[in-house]
Amino acid sequence: MFTKEDIAQIEQRGSNVCTVEEQVERFKKGFPWLKIVAPATPAKGVEVLDEQAVETAVKYYESAQIHGKCKFVPASGAASRMFKDLFSGLDALKVGKIIADDSPAARFVSKICSFAFYTPELFGTPSEITPSYQLSVLSKTLTDEGLGYGAKPKGVLKFHKYPDGEIRTAFAEHLVEAQKYMRNEDGSANLVVTISPEHRHLFEEALEQVKAEYEAKYGVKYNITFTYQNKSTDTVAVDVENRPFRTETDSLLFRPAGHGALIYNLNEIEEELVSIKNIDNVANERLLPDTEKWKKVLMGRALELRDKIFGYLRELDIATNVTVGKTVDVELPGLVGLGDDDIYQSDQVRSLCDDIEAFLRDELCVSIPVTGDCKARVEALRAKLNRPIRVCGMVKNQGEPGGGPFIIEEKDGSTSLQVLESVQINMSDEHSREALSKATHFNPVDIVCCLHDYKGNSFNLLDYVDENAGFISSKSYQGRELKALELPGLWNGAMSNWNTLFVEVPLSTFNPVKVVLDLLRPAHQN
Repeated sequence: MFTKEDIAQIEQRGSNVCTVEEQVERFKKGFPWLKIVAPATPAKGVEVLDEQAVETAVKYYESAQIHGKCKFVPASGAASRMFKDLFSGLDALKVGKIIADDSPAARFVSKICSFAFYTPELFGTPSEITPSYQLSVLSKTLTDEGLGYGAKPKGVLKFHKYPDGEIRTAFAEHLVEAQKYMRNEDGSANLVVTISPEHRHLFEEALEQVKAEYEAKYGVKYNITFTYQNKSTDTVAVDVENRPFRTETDSLLFRPAGHGALIYNLNEIEEELVSIKNIDNVANERLLPDTEKWKKVLMGRALELRDKIFGYLRELDIATNVTVGKTVDVELPGLVGLGDDDIYQSDQVRSLCDDIEAFLRDELCVSIPVTGDCKARVEALRAKLNRPIRVCGMVKNQGEPGGGPFIIEEKDGSTSLQVLESVQINMSDEHSREALSKATHFNPVDIVCCLHDYKGNSFNLLDYVDENAGFISSKSYQGRELKALELPGLWNGAMSNWNTLFVEVPLSTFNPVKVVLDLLRPAHQN
């Protein structure tokens, strides 16, 4: 299948032939559909907290012992999709066509003065919106004739302008957020920002412009790490007949494998508590109190969950240690001196297992197949407990594109909470379509993770990825159709085997900028 030149290209990227062959085979076999039990809703699967529970979670976060905190911000790639409609308008104007007044490009030009990146020196003062003025504004926004935003990453674009004249990029807003709810005990705020290598200088310049000012203003010390999506995680593309796609120079075409590849970057973080939020999900600082409050709620719930799970695991350890004759600090009453089989069948251990099963079922929607083997039951429960933890904020579904929360059935017959993208749902299956139609919530990517186990060690996150939860998408290269392989998404299959809790958060905390006109929404204006 591969030539000597292909093999050299593959190895130069840090991959190997076996991995690429497996990717090609995956295109042929496809991915299995996930078996949906039901959508996760407030009736079952999504926590809706009252004011007392909100206050309790915030206090728990503020008093909990935490071994380091970090904010993880996926910010790779250019903002080209954000300006897709503007590029279409620009192309039309270049060939003398008139764009409709209600088109996104025309609406953008008519509101140019409302954007934080507007200056009269660059764009002039609009008096009459003519095609030539439209062409000028779009060119100066998108190309190197002006701002060059069409090829820059979202993180360095000017999102917000404040009454005092301060202008902030999306990246700057994340810095302001971080100091508010992610400070460590020493006053530092750690951020890991995933970027593309070619954009590093832009992020460094954006950081240099505000770092000293913000550190003095907010009394914080920023520790910023820029990290790249490893080229070795790119996947090979294939043609419509599932043969490796070849470029005009007859070389293989590799493509970034989606945000699922970022599990490798997340796995390098040493801190215990990590907050994940996309680069474009920020708002004007007047909404920061809401964001701060609900981030603390999510972190408080994550830490409450952590401590409850850790407690159960230590109790199971006590039972196991007594069984094998190890010395422990605490013993379950009545277990000393019992034999190996007796201890797993004792009333105390059975009762503990009953408690754990009820906790997993009622709080995490995790059920496990019934087994008559008492020791196997204990080990199955231990395996379900001893996993990374994620608490995901969920907003009420407002028709935004993206994934949502569901209860699914695993291959071993157990159930779990998962975030599913629409492409992972089998629309030819009536039950799956009905589950989707009854879904009440949407995933805004507002996630808090606990990455250490109950003994203080970092989990190897790669051990908890469901390799069968990726998907195949249709793309093109220089006008030629191809198929691309997406790795299990960071908050989908890459976190499939984590302990998961969904918590409803208000819409005020979700303010994404998917297209440039989103910046005209109230959350991004004064």
